Amino acid sequence: MRVSKEKAAENRIALLRAASQLFRQRGIDGVGVAEVAKAAGLTHGALYAHFPSKEALVAEAFAFGFDSNMVGVREWAEASHRSFDEYLDVLLSTEARDNLETGCPMTASASEIARQGDDVSTRFVNAFEELVSTLEATLMEIKPRAKRRRLAVAAVTAEIGAIAVSRAVAKANPTLAEEVLESTRKTVAKSRAALP
Repeated sequence: MRVSKEKAAENRIALLRAASQLFRQRGIDGVGVAEVAKAAGLTHGALYAHFPSKEALVAEAFAFGFDSNMVGVREWAEASHRSFDEYLDVLLSTEARDNLETGCPMTASASEIARQGDDVSTRFVNAFEELVSTLEATLMEIKPRAKRRRLAVAAVTAEIGAIAVSRAVAKANPTLAEEVLESTRKTVAKSRAALP
């Protein structure tokens, strides 16, 4: 039975949404394509009609999750001109840490990306660069541009690491989990203040 273009597009979005959430929740290697198809309410064969391989699905699901998160970030930023420190407060928050399946895919999957193919790595690079550019735009008073970029790269890297560590210790030591976020936020903010 032939599926309409509209229904095919809906199915593709359902697959990307399910894959994106499952990969963040359980890890890329911890989820099979059959589970993704089932979570999307589709068959295993329907998944392969949209994605030729699991790697293709992973790459697109990663980009889908990141883009979905950035929509909210962009709306929040456009509501009012946001400062570098305000971004840090959001990126290094308990909410960012605790929303594993709907949060930033970079913080959920960073340690797995190196074991994936080139397309997945490229999607990670694109997401990383977009977030760096977003933070860099809040630092326009810092000259030269190389200093802005260095701080933005360090801030995004610190965010990914701090969220991962805070998640890793949250069950056994919630106090330490909060300390990781607060210490990173304050240290990165202090680095910003130290730049001319």
